[in-house]
Amino acid sequence: MSDISESKHLAHEAMEDGYVLFVKEACETCAMLRPVYQQLLSAGLKLKVFVQDDPAFYEGLAPVDDTRLESSFRHDVETVPTLIKIEGGREVGREFGWQRDAWQALTGQADLGASLPAWQPGCGSKSREPGVYEHLVEAFGDTGLQARRIEVDHWDDPVERCYDRGWSDGLPVVPPTDARILRMLSGTSRRPDEIVGLVPPNLAPCSVEKVAINAVLAGCKPEYMPVLLAALETALEPVFTMHGLLCTTCFSGPIVVVNGPIARRIGMNWGINALGQGNRANATIGRALQLIIRNVGGGIPGELDRSTLGGPGKYTFCFAEDETDPSWEPLSVARGIAPGKSAVTLFQGDGIQGFIDQRSRTPEELTRSFASALVAVGHPKLAQFTNAMLVLSAEHYEIYRNAGWDRQRITAELHAACVRPAEDLVQGAHGIGEGIHPSRKDEGGVPKFWDDGLLIVRAGGQAGLFSAILCGWTGGRFRDESQPVTREIKE
Repeated sequence: MSDISESKHLAHEAMEDGYVLFVKEACETCAMLRPVYQQLLSAGLKLKVFVQDDPAFYEGLAPVDDTRLESSFRHDVETVPTLIKIEGGREVGREFGWQRDAWQALTGQADLGASLPAWQPGCGSKSREPGVYEHLVEAFGDTGLQARRIEVDHWDDPVERCYDRGWSDGLPVVPPTDARILRMLSGTSRRPDEIVGLVPPNLAPCSVEKVAINAVLAGCKPEYMPVLLAALETALEPVFTMHGLLCTTCFSGPIVVVNGPIARRIGMNWGINALGQGNRANATIGRALQLIIRNVGGGIPGELDRSTLGGPGKYTFCFAEDETDPSWEPLSVARGIAPGKSAVTLFQGDGIQGFIDQRSRTPEELTRSFASALVAVGHPKLAQFTNAMLVLSAEHYEIYRNAGWDRQRITAELHAACVRPAEDLVQGAHGIGEGIHPSRKDEGGVPKFWDDGLLIVRAGGQAGLFSAILCGWTGGRFRDESQPVTREIKE
């Protein structure tokens, strides 16, 4: 959790000396203690009873209606019942739940609640219910948010105002109210004013608060924040070349692959339709990253974003790897992250090149079949020019697994199967102008990809002999300058 609640804690306003009590009808302990409240009043103590839900239930105690929860918020009530002693206009003591000895000491009433159990826990305050506290901070507290507030007229449509201000990727966004931003920030322990990095193309500083704002716009849940923050930090690694990826005329954008326990915990999809629509975490994490690039960095299509055609992945492209088979080495582990750790891998890639093979039944057949499709990445005559990500479906993977092929074996065999004669690849060969430079015509066999240029990920439904090839960005030809990046997710 974040430190928002601590930073927003308000000093109590001066109050009359005596006692204030916070209760709700729905709390069994609060209801049990009604004779105790009456006993305090009968003893002549000044007692003001604030009721969070049904004041009528406490008729006879002159209850104060606190169903708006303002007083509960201002006194930072977390549990009911809470009894607070006021002296000199300030709080001098507090007890919550029921503990007879403690209440007797706080009130000076030696026989208080003598017939009741010595101890009984209370219930959560309504002011601390999920989704409530942030609204109370927005209404009655100091949010501490630093982003400039945009006022919306009562008759305005907030969604349309977001469109008008250019905050959208073309789809509707969730208006980022203070309450929603505060709720999003509760998903990380990092300070809202911490600078995550400089976002291209404008190299604008991006705080955790701005990440949260764009996460709200995208429709994220607070628990997605660690993944989104890690994805953004990965995108800002110099070797990921986010600036070039954005400004390119190619189709590409960042593809986010998530590994580790967090993927299951936040409900990401690695199964049926993993690369498609329908899963909130997959859709909104990738979308939030793209919105940050747009809204913070200034990467607006037609301006700095110069893609000739673009692609659906420029809205969002994020999914998790299928790690249900313990014998499979996850992508993150293959790229240096310790087993059992959560991680993101960002790959500079295009859309989906579908692969269909429903007849190959041996790993050798399937490998040759995959290779025939992989050599077409970018262009069949280009070699060591782009990277590629192979998304291996369950049924295709089963052919390899049943033959005892692991990640290393599959990768090595695919690389070998993708080697082609240089004389077939040079510019002009077979009447095609595109190809590798003529100076390479005597090299013999030319690999399609660099040694580390083919990434394999498992995903997809259990039925269907269909896999996918995600073509890499042409910037991959600058092997030492532009690479996929993997980073551990810190929670």
